[in-house]
Amino acid sequence: MQRYFFFVTLHTERLTSPLPIMKREIVCSGIRPTGNLHLGNYFGALRNFVKMQDEHECFFFVADYHSLTTHPTPDNLYNNARQILVQYLAAGLDPEKSTIYLQSDLPETVELYLFLNMNAYLGELERVTSFKDKVRQQPGNVNAGLLTYPTLMAADILIHKATRVPVGKDQEQHLEMTRTFAQRFNSMYHTELFPLPQAYNYGHDLVKIPGLNGSGKMGKSEGEGNAIFLNDDPSVIRKKIMKAKTDSGPVEPGQAKPVEIENLFALMRAVSSADAVRYFEEQYDSCQIRYGDMKKQLAEDMIRFTEPFRARIAELGADEVSLRRIMDHGKERAHESARHTLDEVRHVIGYRQ
Repeated sequence: MQRYFFFVTLHTERLTSPLPIMKREIVCSGIRPTGNLHLGNYFGALRNFVKMQDEHECFFFVADYHSLTTHPTPDNLYNNARQILVQYLAAGLDPEKSTIYLQSDLPETVELYLFLNMNAYLGELERVTSFKDKVRQQPGNVNAGLLTYPTLMAADILIHKATRVPVGKDQEQHLEMTRTFAQRFNSMYHTELFPLPQAYNYGHDLVKIPGLNGSGKMGKSEGEGNAIFLNDDPSVIRKKIMKAKTDSGPVEPGQAKPVEIENLFALMRAVSSADAVRYFEEQYDSCQIRYGDMKKQLAEDMIRFTEPFRARIAELGADEVSLRRIMDHGKERAHESARHTLDEVRHVIGYRQ
């Protein structure tokens, strides 16, 4: 699955008499609804989202505007967005603690996107690495949405006046462009309306989950068999794990692990007990490891780890009334934040209030 992740932080003032004004961070993140969420999404982001909602004011959205560049059908557009929403909730996001909404329910984002596009230039957009990659990968679908992806991402960030954005390597250039667009707007209209967002780092809390194909991170773009999805059936998990790439085994004690073997151990460290990991580490170091046994253990541990997600996804997916209520509630709360920013933007540009 092509990922669209960022987390944003800003400061708002909250007065709780008789205590002094306190500053709270606002956290915001979006995922494109192009497929099911997998363990890489969970350990790389969602697990941290769950922690954040107890400490900050959080906004989590489904980036369904961004998915339009791949021209989904109307049924696919809604069903895919709904699927991500269900899996957000199954992973532990709480609509009572966080604002959870669809990007398309926030039209203020589109208006800010338009204003930013008026001051974004063709040359700088054409130089974006992700755009050039898309031109090579899909020459028959080089649309304006792909070209202006950085300005829509900037609108997602700036609509809440973000100051911190944790991003992966593939999003660093987009964040830098967000800073450029914010600074350009401020300079053009002689204002300090937008802060210049900085990268945010999870530090030791960031866990990278490798894929099953022997290289790179877990993701749908590398093929369905490369990822373990939160809603995968046990039989599917077993099949994927057993097909994971391995080698012929170590030939001397203490031999360094090749990438594909280290990836299996990394997956085991994420979902298995410390005793299980220790046992197979010892087996490897003594050149006695049987990869078939290791894979069977990993598969059963993976099934046990993902079982709560599968059960919750099935339960939530059957309750359309509750999902609609969560969407409406999130839409209302997100609108309050975005409307304030857009009123300020329209004012400094010169539109009548």
